[in-house]
Amino acid sequence: MESNHQLKLNRRQFFLRSAITAGGIITTNLVAKSQVFAQATGIITSDTMRPAIPYGVATGDITNNSVVIWSKSDRPAKMIVEYSTSETFSNVQRILGPNALENSDFTARINLRNLPPNQQIFYRVLFQNLDYQNTYSAPVNGTFRTPPTSGRDILFVWGGDTAGQGWGINPDFGGMKIYETMRQLNPDFFIHSGDNIYADGPIQSQVSLGNGNIWRNITTEEKSKVAETLKEFRGNYIYNLLDENVRRFNAEVPMLAQWDDHEVTNNWYPDEILNDSRYTVKDVNLLALRGRQAFLEYMPIEYVTNNTEQARIYRSFNYGPALDIFMLDERTYRGRNTPNRQPTASKDTQMLGVTQVQWLKRQLLTSKSTWKVIASDMPLGLIVRDGSTDFEAWANGDGPALGRELELADLLRFIKNRNIKNVVWLTADVHYAAAHYYDPNKAQFQDFKPFWEFVAGPLNAGTFGPNQLENTFGPQLVFQSLPPGTNANRPPSEGLQFFGAVKINALSKVMTVSLRNLAGDIVYSVDLPPEA
Repeated sequence: MESNHQLKLNRRQFFLRSAITAGGIITTNLVAKSQVFAQATGIITSDTMRPAIPYGVATGDITNNSVVIWSKSDRPAKMIVEYSTSETFSNVQRILGPNALENSDFTARINLRNLPPNQQIFYRVLFQNLDYQNTYSAPVNGTFRTPPTSGRDILFVWGGDTAGQGWGINPDFGGMKIYETMRQLNPDFFIHSGDNIYADGPIQSQVSLGNGNIWRNITTEEKSKVAETLKEFRGNYIYNLLDENVRRFNAEVPMLAQWDDHEVTNNWYPDEILNDSRYTVKDVNLLALRGRQAFLEYMPIEYVTNNTEQARIYRSFNYGPALDIFMLDERTYRGRNTPNRQPTASKDTQMLGVTQVQWLKRQLLTSKSTWKVIASDMPLGLIVRDGSTDFEAWANGDGPALGRELELADLLRFIKNRNIKNVVWLTADVHYAAAHYYDPNKAQFQDFKPFWEFVAGPLNAGTFGPNQLENTFGPQLVFQSLPPGTNANRPPSEGLQFFGAVKINALSKVMTVSLRNLAGDIVYSVDLPPEA
């Protein structure tokens, strides 16, 4: 069994030898015994006939023995993946994937199954020209680790909020540097907690920092206005992939992605009609349909090709005997945003919806893993408003459980009554970092087991907060990364960008949660021993 150090060294050697460029060119010292690879690196009479892979590769939805590999061609082409447990691609296996066609914006994915446990897997993606079938793209390489069955620590990172509030890719700053900071930790995987894009947040060429300095963004046509067309939603994801830090991170770290509001528009809910002069399309259901399609096309998520309508954003993943992850969808099934004070449950008080709540209860009840991580795109006890009277998240202010809190109270009561142990909540959304301990002895609603919630973000967006906590479920503020009264919308250049890291010790099963800044420095850490 390879140690973490050996795995990290092999991965570094692999990428040094690969000499990957943004265009996916690879040096010949990785030539393997593969006919397809030999053809791909052979002499092509015209590069214009060769498909290109302009936005790199990514992996996602990793579980015990499978992973999704994603990429995008620049034209109609067949996706091919070759992979091996050797960085020299000995004993390579080749999988013919689907055709990347215009109806998916030339994105494609392959689910690799029956992978060996606790292995560093090296892969490369090629695209075969559908019109000239002897013509292939140059390969683009990636790597990932499969989950351990025992004997290896688990380390993963999480965060949310990318390219928000007008803070885009600034080459002078070094681009979206926090992705490189996270990559250097060599994590097993990454949970993106939502706001993968800001479809409602145009990126201008420059932003005044107020001190005489200018923040300069890379700009594109699709990011110059709010997204309304499918092309504009897709362009938001393409924009993030222009950043070399993001592409390098994607090639090495599998992603578990969920969405929040900005994948469509700010604070949206089903059946909403916008009152926003920037939009020609006012029907949020139509915007959400397009935003959902773009999200599923550009995130490395498993779904049946050309059937995004049936793809479910809430889903769970097992990562060995120590960890299960439950990814929630707090957008698709919610009721409208209201003052959130209803005394009885109804359609308007739904956040997850009946079907998703039942699914989550079943998943928690049947989980055999030591730790159960619930990835929630919105925090539980922090007040997030929508206008002057309505609320966007669960919380509605101090007092008994009302409105959406009724659904949460029911779930927390179920966890207590069924004695489900070691449940931890991870979230983002509010653009700062925090640690909250939920104590029933200090709560208005007390019928639940105590638990922790950790907040991280933003990853490359404006810094806001801190938000106010309510007392319904007794959250105690243990840490927050910003003092009260911090000026809103601080730029990434001020360093107030935050992500979280979770390490589970292979022997003791202790979970260590750390909150880290843009430089990777730990600003808070706590060890959580598992409940026996």
